[in-house]
Amino acid sequence: MALIFNFIDVLSVILPILLAVAFMTIIERKQLAAHQRRVGPNTVGYYGILQPFSDALKLILKETIIPSHSNKVLFYLAPISTLVFSLLGWAIIPFGPGLAISDYSLGILYTLALSSLGVYGILFAGWSANSKYAFLGSLRSTAAMISYELILSSAILIIIFLTGSFNFTTIIEVQQAIWFIIPLFPVFIFYFIAVLAETSRTPFDLQEAKLILKIWPL
Repeated sequence: MALIFNFIDVLSVILPILLAVAFMTIIERKQLAAHQRRVGPNTVGYYGILQPFSDALKLILKETIIPSHSNKVLFYLAPISTLVFSLLGWAIIPFGPGLAISDYSLGILYTLALSSLGVYGILFAGWSANSKYAFLGSLRSTAAMISYELILSSAILIIIFLTGSFNFTTIIEVQQAIWFIIPLFPVFIFYFIAVLAETSRTPFDLQEAKLILKIWPL
């Protein structure tokens, strides 16, 4: 019975997160289209609101192409490991009083460790393809993620010094008087830029694009 309740707890966290990510992608694409004077997704559903579900269906049904000389085990495990590590990070995030799968006392270290392990998925993806171009691209993306992790860790280290704790719940409770973003707004700017670069979001999504230009020059 306890296993069933734990499974329900995990689903109650993962499913809303996946839905939120799906709709955040449509918001991002609409925003980028507005900046570039384009329409953006507007066909699937009302005003394109169902476009993320169409993209997910296309991803599931599209043909799987595996390089003939690749390491097929690592080729499959690389994207799976990256997804699993990213979802495991939500296990210690408190959504409210007592609303966390695990109120881990070393939550900050747990999060930093998982973000570092996610780098291996990108590295293995390029290595398993048995292609010099793919391997160089994975090295470039890995180097970018590691370099911005230094800024990310430095910003988090300031919060640890102020609160004296690695626990997320304790850090949140300390901010009842004033949010840290107000006195530490310059640090938040660096943190926000590092998060964008760490997740390869716009405008830090050019590592793969430069590699494509090397393979297929305009």
